[in-house]
Amino acid sequence: MNAYDIAKPLLFSLPAETAHGLGKHALRVGGRAPVSTALARRYTVADDRLAVDALGQQFPNPVGVAAGFDKNAEVVSGLAALGFGFVEVGGVTAVPQSGNARPRMFRLRADRALINRMGLNNHGAAAVGERLAALDAPVPVGVNVAKSEHAAAADAPADYRETYEQVAAGGDFFVVNVSCPNSQGFEELQNRESMTAILTELQDAGASPLLVKLSPDLPEPALADALGLVTELDLDGIVAANTSTERPDGLESPSRAETGGLSGAPIEERATDTVRFAAERVDVPVIGVGGVATAADAYRKIRAGASLVQLYTAFVYRGPSIAREINRGLLRLLERDGFDSVKDAVGADLD
Repeated sequence: MNAYDIAKPLLFSLPAETAHGLGKHALRVGGRAPVSTALARRYTVADDRLAVDALGQQFPNPVGVAAGFDKNAEVVSGLAALGFGFVEVGGVTAVPQSGNARPRMFRLRADRALINRMGLNNHGAAAVGERLAALDAPVPVGVNVAKSEHAAAADAPADYRETYEQVAAGGDFFVVNVSCPNSQGFEELQNRESMTAILTELQDAGASPLLVKLSPDLPEPALADALGLVTELDLDGIVAANTSTERPDGLESPSRAETGGLSGAPIEERATDTVRFAAERVDVPVIGVGGVATAADAYRKIRAGASLVQLYTAFVYRGPSIAREINRGLLRLLERDGFDSVKDAVGADLD
């Protein structure tokens, strides 16, 4: 039993958002030298077979932290010290937002899942951009850019651009979030016309590498249309996929009826299917996210076409050693299947 297993009952006795805040406080401490150096020695798996070159960046391993965990770029160094290969911060909006009323995050313990309806609470692009610019991050940092709640759909391109311009100096890649299920006005952004306007505005502003984050709830024709736009606009990559508003059969936890985006184990298969659907249709890197909790989960997404993977929910349930455990497990799986590197395994299950 490790320290997190001992602390977990206490943390889980607290509201989910309160426990998350305590975890972030610990990560702030963990990101400061010499603590970060000691943590990195314990949790980092240094092996060239795990390294990935993508999006113009060198990732020391393919296991990253998904957007939503570190909305305000406060604990990037702490997360890197725990062995993660990259961090996506945000979603960030042009102006500070308080988000939805609490409670707005719920554990589904029996299902190894979360439901959140946070509502893109963040400090705003100016504050996050200043923090990013001062950050000497040891791993690549992506910035998830989202629409401000006050901005009408017609004003969304200018709103996204305003956000991007304030965080541009500190990001290594930029993810356009048009699929957040927990904030007003995003439903209107996933049609072809709206997405084109937003993405071209960001390209005109110089956003690169530029990725788009897709919803797992899109029907296949709409998803195919969005992927066609990725090729047409020559985007640099895809994040597949966001949280889901659908509720699969078999959820057991009392909180399953809460509204918001579902993440974790119940959406793992659907998220992997979205990765595969995307990788079969576009020739850009895919970041796979949704239900990654073990090396086997990460490996399924990699073999389905993901160059990189992300997690959030599993960090809550499995604690700070999760990146180390997944990376060690990936090395065993690569050896088992005769692959020399993660790169060699990407898309191995595609026709």
